[in-house]
Amino acid sequence: MSTRIAFLKGHGTENDFVIVPDPDNAIELPAAAVAALCDRRAGIGGDGLLHVVRSAAHPEAKAMAGEAEWFMDYRNADGSIAEMCGNGVRVFARYLQRAGHVEAGDLAVATRGGIKRVHLAKTESISGSAAGDVTVSMGRALLPAEQATVTVGERSWPALNVDMGNPHAVAFVDDLDHAGNLYTAPPVSPASVYPAGVNVEFVVDRGERHVAMRVHERGSGETRSCGTGACAVAVAAARRDGADPAVTGAPVTYTVDLPGGRLVITENPDGTIEMTGPAVIVAEGEITAEWLETVIP
Repeated sequence: MSTRIAFLKGHGTENDFVIVPDPDNAIELPAAAVAALCDRRAGIGGDGLLHVVRSAAHPEAKAMAGEAEWFMDYRNADGSIAEMCGNGVRVFARYLQRAGHVEAGDLAVATRGGIKRVHLAKTESISGSAAGDVTVSMGRALLPAEQATVTVGERSWPALNVDMGNPHAVAFVDDLDHAGNLYTAPPVSPASVYPAGVNVEFVVDRGERHVAMRVHERGSGETRSCGTGACAVAVAAARRDGADPAVTGAPVTYTVDLPGGRLVITENPDGTIEMTGPAVIVAEGEITAEWLETVIP
């Protein structure tokens, strides 16, 4: 291992990530190392880690190398592996642009949730950033038949089961404060509906096709934003409101406000979902391998 490892820090609507460029997949990142890097007091701090690897160099992505040169090896803040991260994909694409690997326009990114199509805009973003928005084609939502109930304190709500490549339980509430502190995962029952854990979204209405949400992400706790969660919320809100693009033939767009900013989600008649929002790189530096070795058991 080299004595210094390059890293960057970025965020998408304040869902923040440690970025570790490693084109040849030469850096070992066990769960303990990832958790230490994401620690906000003793490490760099982040809701997750984006390990940037060429698809051809990673055993989980080799089969996708023909379509996508780069693989987003995403880890949760506790070091566990996740299938996908919508905000992470946008930040991942922004890093590739900053590093000179891609230019504004269209590109493909390999993830454990499949290949994601990304568009890097050249114009000013909805957040006012001159870097432009990033739009990700997030694939199609699945609506499993099994349903669950989410409980916080003495309140309980039915939750719509939405799969965006990772699992979500979407609960519509009267007040976002009813979600509690979200330091720990809200109880979801029956647990058998989500055997690998679940991201839980609490949602309130803000206007016509406009909602706000808070989220507990499995493995990370409450985060300022969750891209796949925003997509799940938009789909859940559309079905609640009687809108299904596959039936009407017309796309449906929802504005989703999160604690860290705003995302715009569009579900198309073919079922594909597009997420648009900002992605920002805020810092870069180096990690010493000696420090990393001290945090690996």
